[in-house]
Amino acid sequence: MEAMALNGEPQQQSLFCLRSPCLLYHRRCNQTMTTQSQTQEMFRRAEAVCFDVDSTVIKEEGIDELAKFCGVGDAVTEMTRNAMGGSVTFKKALSERLSIIRCSREQVNKLITDHPPQLTAGIKELVDRLHERNVKVFLISGGFRCIVEHVATQLDIPLDHVYANRIKFYFNGEYAGFDDSQPTAESGGKGRVINMLKEQYGFKTVVMIGDGATDLEACPPASAFIGFGGNVVRPQIKERSLWYVTSFGELLKELEKI
Repeated sequence: MEAMALNGEPQQQSLFCLRSPCLLYHRRCNQTMTTQSQTQEMFRRAEAVCFDVDSTVIKEEGIDELAKFCGVGDAVTEMTRNAMGGSVTFKKALSERLSIIRCSREQVNKLITDHPPQLTAGIKELVDRLHERNVKVFLISGGFRCIVEHVATQLDIPLDHVYANRIKFYFNGEYAGFDDSQPTAESGGKGRVINMLKEQYGFKTVVMIGDGATDLEACPPASAFIGFGGNVVRPQIKERSLWYVTSFGELLKELEKI
């Protein structure tokens, strides 16, 4: 049977190897930014802000919620924890988790309808404020586009500002794998998306915000990285972030200084 992607044609997006080259990250990022105050200044004058989605923009990990819905939650949650901590490559973790879940199109649609993703407190206000300041906002996720598009719609983020993975289904709705041609399904993908955005829009200052290893690794090419621990605190990320926040209110307060 022929497979097809969910939600239209593939769009270029990206992902990373979750093995954090932490020392390399510090050497690179610290060439231009060495203090929390400099990171804050970069955020205040950003031309574009890119958000991770799972456990950042939304409270949950989308793939874990899908696994629970399909009755294999425990097995997949541990794999997600390892992936987010940087102990395995993202592509391997994604492939292994989906091979356990093997969700149908009907199950995915029912999950979104019955258990829609829950926005993290303060994210709507933050995105609205950024839009008011004519800052471009993007969602770059290792999660699934069908879920991330729902989130983008809630936040008034254009769907062409969404970069995420695509589950594939056979025409009868059965699981057929995932689209591994997407940048977000490969190591280094989030950084490649940011490079692409810089080339496409001419951005000079791009900030990445997220909770996981793939987000931290996006700096560079991101001008700055802000670690987010409002839903889950990952010690490795907290330790290696030049600026680490636990609520979006802290970012809103920073914008008030402008």
